[in-house]
Amino acid sequence: MRNNKVASIILAIIRIYLGVEWTLAGWEKITGGASGAVKGLVANAIKNPVKGPTGNVVYPWFNSMLSGILPHYRGMSFLVSWGELLVGLGLIFGCLTTAAVFFGLMMNFSYLLAGAISVNPLYIFLEYFIIIAGFNAGKIGLDYWVIPWIRKNIFKNKATI
Repeated sequence: MRNNKVASIILAIIRIYLGVEWTLAGWEKITGGASGAVKGLVANAIKNPVKGPTGNVVYPWFNSMLSGILPHYRGMSFLVSWGELLVGLGLIFGCLTTAAVFFGLMMNFSYLLAGAISVNPLYIFLEYFIIIAGFNAGKIGLDYWVIPWIRKNIFKNKATI
């Protein structure tokens, strides 16, 4: 997966699919006003936390964190909307692919912890392959030029990434 040319083609297809989905979700939130969606998700996650088979709250630390975020839902909706859009664009163009997929995974796990199942398990499954493949996932994309430039100009005297 990390060096195979066929794998890089398959990873590019998966990457672009995920990128389109993330971009559409982010664009919809940006143009349609995401503050209500984020506020609703956070409020619902606080009101109806994920419970285990015994009826106990499974992630009390996450619900506590969400309680602190709720008053600031406008800022959070800005971050979520633009984060989804930027993750999507990074995946579509294969630019800083590993960083984009990392932040995509962070959002997917946050949605799961909030109790929103939806497409999150599928995205996590697909994103797993991209993050494991590393540079090969973005080789058919801008990473082919961007990563060597970063290694040469930013990390001149440091060990390679």
